[in-house]
Amino acid sequence: MFLSARLPSSSSLLSFLLLTLLLCFSVVNSASNVTAKIGQGYRLISVGETPDGGFVGHLQVKKSNKIYGPDIPHLQLFVKHETQDRLRIHITDAEKQRWEVPYNLLPREQPPALKQTIGRSRKNPITVSEYSGSAFTFSYTVDPFGFAVRRKSDGQVLFNSSSEQSDPFGEMVFKDQYLEISTRLPKSASLYGLGENTQPHGIKLYPNDPYTLYTTDVSALNINTDLYGSHPVYMDLRNVGGKPYAHGVLLLNSNGMDVFYRGDSLTYKVIGGVFDFYFFAGPAPLGVVDQYTSLVGRPAPMPYWSFGFHQCKWGYHNLSVDEDVVEHYNKAQIPLDVLWNDADHMDTYKDFTLNAENFPRSKVLAFLEKIHNIGMKYIVIVDPGIAVNSSYGVYQRGIANDVFIKYEGEPYLAQVWPGAVNFPDFLNPKTVSWWGDEIRRFHELVPVDGLWIDMNEISNFCYGKCTIPKDKQCLPNPASVTCCLDCKNITKTRWDDPPYKINASGWQAPIGFKTIATSAVHYNGVLEYNAHSLYGFSESIATHKALQGLEGKRPFILSRSTYVGSGKYVAHWTGDNRASWDNLKYSISTILNFGIFGLPMVGSDICGFFPTTTEELCSRWIEVGAFYPFSRDHANYYTPRQELYQWESVAASARNALGMRYKLLPYLYTLNYEAHTSGAPIARPLFFSFPTYTECYGLSTQFMLGSSVMVSPVLEPGTSEVQALFPPGSWYNLFDMTQTVVSKEGKYVTLDAPLNVINVHLYQNTILPMQRGGLVTKEARETPYTLVITFPAGASEAKASGNLYLDNDELPEMELGNGYSSYIDFYATVSQGRVKVCSQVQEGKYALDNGWIIEKVTVLGLDGSGEASALEIDGTPVNAVSNIQLSATEQKHIEEVEDEGDKRISVMVEMQGLSLQVGKNFAMSWKMGFKS
Repeated sequence: MFLSARLPSSSSLLSFLLLTLLLCFSVVNSASNVTAKIGQGYRLISVGETPDGGFVGHLQVKKSNKIYGPDIPHLQLFVKHETQDRLRIHITDAEKQRWEVPYNLLPREQPPALKQTIGRSRKNPITVSEYSGSAFTFSYTVDPFGFAVRRKSDGQVLFNSSSEQSDPFGEMVFKDQYLEISTRLPKSASLYGLGENTQPHGIKLYPNDPYTLYTTDVSALNINTDLYGSHPVYMDLRNVGGKPYAHGVLLLNSNGMDVFYRGDSLTYKVIGGVFDFYFFAGPAPLGVVDQYTSLVGRPAPMPYWSFGFHQCKWGYHNLSVDEDVVEHYNKAQIPLDVLWNDADHMDTYKDFTLNAENFPRSKVLAFLEKIHNIGMKYIVIVDPGIAVNSSYGVYQRGIANDVFIKYEGEPYLAQVWPGAVNFPDFLNPKTVSWWGDEIRRFHELVPVDGLWIDMNEISNFCYGKCTIPKDKQCLPNPASVTCCLDCKNITKTRWDDPPYKINASGWQAPIGFKTIATSAVHYNGVLEYNAHSLYGFSESIATHKALQGLEGKRPFILSRSTYVGSGKYVAHWTGDNRASWDNLKYSISTILNFGIFGLPMVGSDICGFFPTTTEELCSRWIEVGAFYPFSRDHANYYTPRQELYQWESVAASARNALGMRYKLLPYLYTLNYEAHTSGAPIARPLFFSFPTYTECYGLSTQFMLGSSVMVSPVLEPGTSEVQALFPPGSWYNLFDMTQTVVSKEGKYVTLDAPLNVINVHLYQNTILPMQRGGLVTKEARETPYTLVITFPAGASEAKASGNLYLDNDELPEMELGNGYSSYIDFYATVSQGRVKVCSQVQEGKYALDNGWIIEKVTVLGLDGSGEASALEIDGTPVNAVSNIQLSATEQKHIEEVEDEGDKRISVMVEMQGLSLQVGKNFAMSWKMGFKS
């Protein structure tokens, strides 16, 4: 749902003007702080080892000052090579426990207990020393204390916190509400991550753009602004001597922070918590994400149906609209798997209710039975705000169980769509149990297939301490986000008005603005100030636990607010975007970033959330959105209907693009398994597959699905062609496999792209499993398979490989060995005029039980005349009178070959009429005739 928190509502205008006046000096001050040097740092006064092989040291402040508050005098440093490719550096107050991301929310190793006494400085100064592991070397200087992290294999400095006089940053600062640390960077380094934000310059971090991390309900149409999620992690990719080296850096801290990237340095300015750095060695980009997700949690397995197409709109006012949408998608022959309701189904916006008039339960149950029978699913929204209503059972049980966040001993009062609300405290174990029980009760009322948790940054239409007015009603009203409670600003604590102002909402808004007051209290006395950015994460964990406990099925949850580790529980969409060409383009960078963050199931609102989209934009957007990992059309309450059948040209684009998506479902679902087991993003930047090709390091207008499928969309109006970058190799058009692009060293190629065409290419050396497609995933899953095999164009000696994962997608775990899954490796070679294709099956029973077969094999890029002969399957010659049909077609190069001497004829060979069992090993081969 839409709440623009970039500017206050009209009722808050006076407060906004006063805040602007108060903040004008701090804005100027903040700008100068980019280069200000706050302190003289710390000196290392003692070092030692921990029993588990870690390194521990004690730091003493050199000279205290009161800028942003007094310095913490003594710090504990802990360093440990936790794995062969992960290094941790943890710095905290040596004498008092400080806030950290709770270890029960994000399980990880505990640092050593704090020392109760601090030793004095040694007479003999500590010399510069090192602490080495398999991948990293940690080195330090004593006075002022600084540390460096080097890659052990080649000595590259990956992080260096020491400051020199000429640097635009100072020494490390550690105060109660202000922490600062910096690192130098080579200007050749390409950085990615530090989100969630809408990055107008593309996926690479752009020097001097603002990067603020603090979960905020600010629409995604706002560029360079802290949005719904907080992910303080970045990937650094460098090309050194022609070799690519990637590493990752996570600062595990949930407090608000500004990160200043200047191109040759990076500075963190954090308003609380600790320094808890994790370094991931890579050196491949995929390796970084693998190592990162091994710490924060592997991405959740997603059900098969979730890779189908989803339709939603806030404003499907009654059940007949839902029925109408399903009927029209079917009539238009556009695939549709999931229908969503965005609060319209609720009784006056109250969670876990049905509107008895517009969504009568008996008719809803009949509708669900009908769509469930054809394989479709149904998902509804749940917001965290629980309506304050003495006749509302959810609220009554919440009060009885004492589950709400408190302010001055009472549940904190806020306002969202139902009017006055309280917010559940998901850090409280009782809340998790209560929440699970409410989900169970609702599921008994309406057997939904997943949940959509929204507004969980937390979003609040009001600001400060509020009471319910006695002289006016505060009623649900989707037309307004104006605060209707009586509220007073809260500035009396240092939590509500911290000394350092992060660039919240893009204008240094108070950090409690349009959310919970940061002096509000969670379970065990935890301040909202510290836990704010964890709210959506903690709600995700509770919701996942509840859904998994219902029927033992694999949950599907979509969350707007996310944090480090959210991918273990939820999918994500990029929030309230604008129906504009710019926002279409921005969506690619955001989606690629979330793959790096360990949330591979991600998408943007197709055709734009608001305002009114256009026919051409919607047509081009579904062409891109059909290849988002999570593919959903979603529109605002006041936006006109924009289902894909509303315009015939959009319907044609949808049938074409979604038709290909549904054929690629086996590949997408296998990528889902790869993501769950290794963290690998489903949608990836091109540099993941081509890390040596520096031309693609900043490319943000194309993307890969897995390692082999490249999507090159039209992102501008009024054009019928697209300039696409092709890294070195042979690429085959998936819509017309006779069309080939051969790129010897990498180049841009102009591709035809009329209105209903999206360019999707398959890379060489790949075996791609596909099916026939269908209008729902259940139908598509039951169709026979095709294997598309790609060799370098014209190659007479080459190899290709691919894989396929299949399972019962209702099971909570995605794994082999349970009797309900199969995994198949495919291999192909061409050598000495003979083509061989074979499979190796693990756990074949599940595939055999389902009767899946391979009906066709298509081989692209073969050198020769196209004559195929002597076909054998499993060592047996195939009789000429069999049903198997062989055909060969010469392939077209759609651009000039760079070197005429390299020009070769390549052919596509297809074998149809096969009946190879997917769940059983097979081997087939044939001879090719070659031209002399």
